[in-house]
Amino acid sequence: MNGVVEAANKNIKKIFRKVIDNHKGWHEMLPYALLGYKTTVRMSNGATPYLLVYETEAVIPAEVEIPSLRIIQEAELSDADWVRKWIDQLTLIDEKRMVAICHGQLYRQRIIRAFHKRVRAKMFEIGQLVVKRIFPHQDEYKGKFAPNWQGPYMVHIVLSGGALVLSKMDGTE
Repeated sequence: MNGVVEAANKNIKKIFRKVIDNHKGWHEMLPYALLGYKTTVRMSNGATPYLLVYETEAVIPAEVEIPSLRIIQEAELSDADWVRKWIDQLTLIDEKRMVAICHGQLYRQRIIRAFHKRVRAKMFEIGQLVVKRIFPHQDEYKGKFAPNWQGPYMVHIVLSGGALVLSKMDGTE
């Protein structure tokens, strides 16, 4: 879930950057930029964020000022017809959400398949010499000019799932 939020934030940042860089009155253009983001169909789930949150498609400002066929049709319905139409739309909401979920699952499977094409499994054996990568979030990290690797280490035990127990060259685990 965290990756999804980061991706959404990245897209919103891009939109903000374009609006701020290209317009002097960027604060007036911001609501339109956000509306565009909320009403654009996402590749990952096949639905707009607006539809998934508010359970209906957005009415864009142009449709309010210059009524579209959808607005005109809703305005000319009798109360009973409008209620019937609204109930029909409510029954379609679950179907739209299920379609979005299925689309999202298929998209996720495609991404996983593409990822697994590039990943190569590495098999380690007891006694093999390896080096250990130091990631920035680890305590051993000393800054950007420090080495990225520690070692050499010797593979002491190979656990299931690819985990390893390493020992230093003097034999301590």
